[in-house]
Amino acid sequence: MTTTSYGITRWLNGRREDERLAIIDEEPLAIRVQGKPYAVVMRTPGDDTAHAAGFCLTEGLIDTPEDIVNLAACDGTDSNVVTVTLTPQRQRMIAGHLDRRGYVSQTSCGLCGKTLIDEIMQALQPVSDATTVHPTAAERCLRDLHTLQPLRALSRAAHAAALFDKDLQLLSVAEDVGRHNALDKAVGRLFLDGRLHLAKAVVMSSRISYELVQKSVRARLPVFLALSRPTTLAMNLADRLNVTLAGAMKPMGLLLYTHAWRLWDDSMSSGTQNQ
Repeated sequence: MTTTSYGITRWLNGRREDERLAIIDEEPLAIRVQGKPYAVVMRTPGDDTAHAAGFCLTEGLIDTPEDIVNLAACDGTDSNVVTVTLTPQRQRMIAGHLDRRGYVSQTSCGLCGKTLIDEIMQALQPVSDATTVHPTAAERCLRDLHTLQPLRALSRAAHAAALFDKDLQLLSVAEDVGRHNALDKAVGRLFLDGRLHLAKAVVMSSRISYELVQKSVRARLPVFLALSRPTTLAMNLADRLNVTLAGAMKPMGLLLYTHAWRLWDDSMSSGTQNQ
């Protein structure tokens, strides 16, 4: 558990009381590729190699674990550093990416939404997976996500990403102060284990941003469920990349934003399947 106990003061009903409170840890993680600084992310410490692997996959630096020659977390004073060494062939394939010329999220300032989506579409292929899941089971995964969040229960400040197979059986779950980090960690674990192909749905505690859709497509996840709603950019990107987006309604039910046909119940009328 990665929290630190702090002394705070609670004010309630006109009275002040001192107590200890668990605060979630946040520290920088430097990801070095080919010995050079590539990115610094603010994250909750833990699962750093899986985090780096998932980050490299979802950012387009690698496609398979075999693209990595060495993946290691530094010790001592550089404990917040992970180094990634790629095969010579992979280095040549992503030469432009390594010097950031092709890094969409770093060059998006000043771009309109359509331009940004068009740029992303050039680097990503739509998800062709035709997996369908039962909407009742999908809603249950969303409603029960908090049971997979011990760090949130302790700190009230952690996001979660959980990956499920075609039967919505849990494969991997990760928590972090950042929603992108949680997804990278959950993906990275399965990726390094050679089991990412089993993942068919991701459930997240956050809103759905276009960057999360982009990462899920890199991981080839056809279904994206979240507790909060998507942005317009996320919906447009998911629609074009054939990703199903859905979210929770209050007090019950689902909002199906894109490619609703993947959330299918045999009791539904046939006329709604392809909506």
